[in-house]
Order: sequence, then C-alpha cells, then structure tokens
Amino acid sequence: MIAIIDYGLGNLGSIQNICRKLGAEATLTNDAAVIMEADKIILPGVGSFDAGMGNLRTLGLEPVLNKKVLVEKTPVLGICLGAQLMTKSSEEGVEAGLGWFDAHTKKFNLVDVSGKWPLPNIGWRDVEIHNNYGLLDSIEDVPRFYFVHNFYMEVKHRNIVSLTSRYGVEFVCGLHKENIHCVQFHPEKSHRFGLEFFKKFIKL
Repeated sequence: MIAIIDYGLGNLGSIQNICRKLGAEATLTNDAAVIMEADKIILPGVGSFDAGMGNLRTLGLEPVLNKKVLVEKTPVLGICLGAQLMTKSSEEGVEAGLGWFDAHTKKFNLVDVSGKWPLPNIGWRDVEIHNNYGLLDSIEDVPRFYFVHNFYMEVKHRNIVSLTSRYGVEFVCGLHKENIHCVQFHPEKSHRFGLEFFKKFIKL
C-alpha cells in the first residue's frame, strides 16, 4: 500500500488516480497507524514551506515519517513542496525542514540572466538525468516534465543530484539517496513521462 500524505496542502487526487491506474493500492492519509503499515510513501504538496512543515508537525507526522524513511528505509517520493520539505531549510520561511537531504531550498534569482524569465517557472521543461538515476532510465526520449515553482534545491554535493533542468540557468530538480527520492516538477501532470516515472517508483 502507498500512503499519500495528506497534510492539508495540494490536490492529492490526481496522484492517487495515477497510482490506481497503474494497479497500486494508494490511500490518502494523515493517520500515523496507516502510514506505519505503508510499503511506500508519497509526500506531495503545493504551498509555502512554513505552512507545510507546520502542518506536518501539528499533525504529529514528523516522527512517524522519520521512522519509516530513516529507520525502516521505506521508499519515499517527495513532489513539489514535498520535495522542498526534504531539505534542511528554505528561503521562503524560518521553519526547519525534514533534513533528509543535505540541501537548502532557494528562490530563483534571474535578474542578471539574459532574456525574460518571469516567475514562477511554469510549463514543460526538458530534464537531464544524473548519477544513473533509475526511475527514468526506461525513457528513450529526452524526458519532459511540467513545472510550477519559484524555488529550487541547492546542494553541496552533486552525488545526490538525480535530475536537473534549465530556466535561465541550470537548476536541480531531483534528488536521490538510498530509499529517498524527490522531484520539483509534477509527474502527475506530465502525461506519459509521469506515468513511466510513477511506474518505476511503484515497482521499487
């Protein structure tokens, strides 16, 4: 069973629908007991960093997520805000993140970049694979995913970078280590590329 964490931010139904379309049992939940029984976890979200972390803590979900992910090594996927929450902090707020990645969430600064780069970054972008990232290795074409964001993930060590894209500058849009995966784009809105991505995650 895949537990899709419902902490009050974002439209989760489309993620649940894709999982079910691919034959996976997927449950929207913020119940710690249900999460503890999950074989996989998806942490989605749309909104502000502080609101996201605040909601997780108010619901008492941070300890159970840490146990499942860091101790039991349950496969987990963070999407959009959920990806940012896996970093240590964000320029968007003051709350500490989950800190599963040695990374920080930064706001785009494209003022000095040649061309017009309005924020948020909205639309389809090509994605480049790094470090032999396995969740996209079955896609023969250049993978393209749908983005809506003002922030990206800044890392110290490139060995955890799984995916990058470009919007004026190159930016990190995916991180991976061991059982932990996260992406800045929306695979649930990315048609066949998103389906392939979820298919590989479900098979982990």
